[in-house]
Amino acid sequence: WEIDFFGRVRSLEKKALEEYLATDQARRSAQILLVSEVANTYLTLAADRENLKLAQSTLEAQQASYHLIRRRFEVGLVPELDLRQVQTRVDSARVDVARYTQLTAQDENALNLLVGSQVPAELLPDALSVVAPLPDISPGLSSEVLLRRPDVLQAENLLKASNANIGAARAAFFPRISLTTAIGSASGDLSGLFKSGSFVWNYAPQIVMPIFDARTWSALTASKVDQKLAVTEYERAIQVAFREVADALAKKGTLGDQVAAQQSLVDASARTYQLSSARYEKGTDIYLNVLDAQRSLYAAQQGLITTRLAKLANQVQLYAVLGGGAE
Repeated sequence: WEIDFFGRVRSLEKKALEEYLATDQARRSAQILLVSEVANTYLTLAADRENLKLAQSTLEAQQASYHLIRRRFEVGLVPELDLRQVQTRVDSARVDVARYTQLTAQDENALNLLVGSQVPAELLPDALSVVAPLPDISPGLSSEVLLRRPDVLQAENLLKASNANIGAARAAFFPRISLTTAIGSASGDLSGLFKSGSFVWNYAPQIVMPIFDARTWSALTASKVDQKLAVTEYERAIQVAFREVADALAKKGTLGDQVAAQQSLVDASARTYQLSSARYEKGTDIYLNVLDAQRSLYAAQQGLITTRLAKLANQVQLYAVLGGGAE
């Protein structure tokens, strides 16, 4: 037992507590990362299963076309070139079916590994189209939500362990702005934190009061190097937080338009394929044009799945960079 004449014991206890809390925030960071990985793996499985269904339906259509063209070839109605061209499309579809069958199996294994047990089949998604999107982030979202990020809290705990005034540190290094506009895109204030055309930090610290109190015992005895390191790590954590949010919101701002454009491409490609098939049946077009239209439609449908996956993955990214969710 020791008489605490100058608050030395209390200071050491506080330091130990803050260091423990910093470790706990590291655990929270790992937890958010795990949740994000599970969500992304789930979405990837959903996308690959949808791609598998698309490949299977395409294979069935190609096989039907092959049998039709073969019968026509056997009676001399079409050249051998048409038969060989449709055969290559059948083989290509078979390759895709095998590839997506493999990918879905790997996705399921990865999901089971992350969860730590076999995920029941009824909980697995049949396709990406059945996955409900996450709620959109609030318009005019305050940057103070980033103060809940575990990496920022961890840096704050380490600052407190060095006897820092956390209010002064926040006032100096943390920009208090709106992250989003009324429509949920990145705000001008957020973009203004970085130099134009780059992601170089453009916010000058606002030092209005000392971060460390030199009158306290711990401030007098603590290493000045450790204090400077803690401040540097705190400033870096804040910069990383704003940078990651800016990146995620930049993607969010374009992904909706990309999905709409890709859907329009699918619709146009489907109509082109329909018209090409009709022209071929009437004898006014060659079969190569039908195959080209079918190939374009298939690629557009795959692109739509990829773009929708990117949009959902962006919502998971926003969940993570906002500290595990935001009101």
